[in-house]
Amino acid sequence: MKRLTFFLVALLGLTSAPAPAVAAVTPIQIFGAWHCSDDFCTWGTARTVTQFDSQNHWLIDRGNGQPSVNVVVLSFVNPLKLLNQTTDATTLGGVPRGMTPEIVNYFTSRGIRVMLSIGGITYTDDWDAALAANGTLLGQRAAAVASQLGVGIEIDYEQNTDPNVTALQAFIDAYRAIHPYDASGANPRARLTIDVAAGDRWLIALNRKATADWLRPGNPVLDYANAMVPARQPSVSSAQANWQEHVDGKAQYNPPVPPLAPAKFTGGLYVANGRSPLPECTNFAGSVQKAIAPYLQSVAPNGAGTTAGMLGFMFWAAERPSTRGIGTVPPNTCQGGIGTAATTFGIQTPMPALRQS
Repeated sequence: MKRLTFFLVALLGLTSAPAPAVAAVTPIQIFGAWHCSDDFCTWGTARTVTQFDSQNHWLIDRGNGQPSVNVVVLSFVNPLKLLNQTTDATTLGGVPRGMTPEIVNYFTSRGIRVMLSIGGITYTDDWDAALAANGTLLGQRAAAVASQLGVGIEIDYEQNTDPNVTALQAFIDAYRAIHPYDASGANPRARLTIDVAAGDRWLIALNRKATADWLRPGNPVLDYANAMVPARQPSVSSAQANWQEHVDGKAQYNPPVPPLAPAKFTGGLYVANGRSPLPECTNFAGSVQKAIAPYLQSVAPNGAGTTAGMLGFMFWAAERPSTRGIGTVPPNTCQGGIGTAATTFGIQTPMPALRQS
């Protein structure tokens, strides 16, 4: 009877065609925000936890008591002040006065990883000066701050013309001598990352060095890179094109930029930019992150790495990233965008151990 039934179904053309192959969808592991405090990325004033929470509660509560993100990067530490251990009106021992243990604990007590970003484009000249003075000592002092606060460190060195990669190598070596690479992610102080451009056509020398020597899956030195935001919120197609450049590399450059494993970088999008709310903050259904997530979670390696999918998203930037624009403070909080996305994507808090290849 089964054979006869099959024959009749086939004769009538009712057999179903083979299902098309579906690209593997990899869970998003990193879902975070750079954070600029209330003074446009200076972090120059110590704040009470109560006042800080009044402006940032959405980060620790997406509306159901769970955090909206699993990593926050406090931005920025001036590298020259860190090297010199400067104390002035906005800085204490080289660290911005607002980057206090209490603010770090505000996040870590909810399972959110915290990192400090050293640099930013404003401090590019100071990166150059600090590296020229003593890259090794700068790395040691960054490691000491990481030990003191229980945080990781992000390298944001945005020198597009002849970056001092030799001294930056000394910085990384000195940091790793104190906090060795930890694939498990169990030691937050061992998390050391780097920012690269949105695609491969800016910060070329830095990106080439990072991809070739520090982000190789078989011999990792840095944990991962963040492909930063471009000049304005990208479309889905332009964001995908930028990120694909990292995956493919630039064989035509001299010297070439090697391909980067998808498991070794995140993609940056804006959450606050301009005078009206962005969908990334308030409307997940209409956001770039929703539309591009299928690509981000399934992009295949093309010469480096073995697993599909990038590590996740980073958003620029929480609270007050600019003197212009509305930021992410009430009433423009981001439960409806990033918060809804965290639920939709099943973001884990604390952050799980990251894919290594």
